Amino acid sequence: MRFKWIIFLLAAGILLGACGTGNLDSTVTPAPIPTDTSAPPPAFTPTAASPLAILVLPADLDAETSNLYQKTVYDLAQASGLRFQVRNHLAPADLEPGLKIVVALPPDPGIVELAAAAPDTQFLAINVPGVAPGGNVSVLGGNSQSDIAAFLAGYTAAMLTDDYRIGMLMPRDNSDAIRMFNAFSNGRTFYCGLCRPFFYLPWSFPQYLEIPAEEDVNNYDAYADILILQYKVGTLFIHPDIYTQDLVDYVGTTGVYMIGTVSPEQRPAGWVMTIQPDIVKAIQSAWPSLLSGQGGLTVQSPLGLSDVDPSLLSPGRQRLVQETLDSLQSGHIVP
Repeated sequence: MRFKWIIFLLAAGILLGACGTGNLDSTVTPAPIPTDTSAPPPAFTPTAASPLAILVLPADLDAETSNLYQKTVYDLAQASGLRFQVRNHLAPADLEPGLKIVVALPPDPGIVELAAAAPDTQFLAINVPGVAPGGNVSVLGGNSQSDIAAFLAGYTAAMLTDDYRIGMLMPRDNSDAIRMFNAFSNGRTFYCGLCRPFFYLPWSFPQYLEIPAEEDVNNYDAYADILILQYKVGTLFIHPDIYTQDLVDYVGTTGVYMIGTVSPEQRPAGWVMTIQPDIVKAIQSAWPSLLSGQGGLTVQSPLGLSDVDPSLLSPGRQRLVQETLDSLQSGHIVP
């Protein structure tokens, strides 16, 4: 009897276990099977290059001037968040979309054509012949301050010359030259008042000599000799229309000082200084307008001193000359 109950209980347990297993399998969710499919990579967005400024310089520009212009534009570009490049030539293929400013010196790289091809770029032409302001082209204006340069030349010449014996070589029948001579004379008077000489001479100063337009440039030396030998002039102011390198080289052999408005190719003996537009200051003054996209400007350049010989014009005297120039340009002195 007991044996039958044992068999009955075992059979019931087997049946109950089989039912529980079936119910468990019906509720289990199969685990997902991994695949080789990977997630797509993040999209690449290129970083836009910062705007660009290009300085175009002639390859044969002297190293000192070239370095000065490069440093000027580089500093401006860095302060404005622009990249900077120096080129000796500029072609349409170089006009990348980010090009913002081009400053170009002669020879003309083709500014008119380049400006038309890049209307969003501002071009500044520095003394490039035949280029007029308009559109996205700005130019360095002509020097309309010849009377200021002449006044300063007279002031400086009187400062350096014994008995204030100064003179000017100038073209004949030239209204600009006449105006410059008057300013030159006023500059002498501004420095020395009555300018009484220590040694008496039968003529007054400043002296001048006019050279006809048809005169052979090879004869300019003879005109200089009249002022130097006959009139005993110690410093000459040379009008830009008379300037030649041969002339200033010759005068440099006589011991006479010279002041001009054209930089000599090679500074001769006796060359005190050159009074001419300060291109660096012109670029600096034009930069904010170029950066803001304003074009078609005529940029007026202040005058500056260059080619200064410190053995002739000491630092102290140069400071006085610079102060006088500043007063002239600010209108405190009328030439």
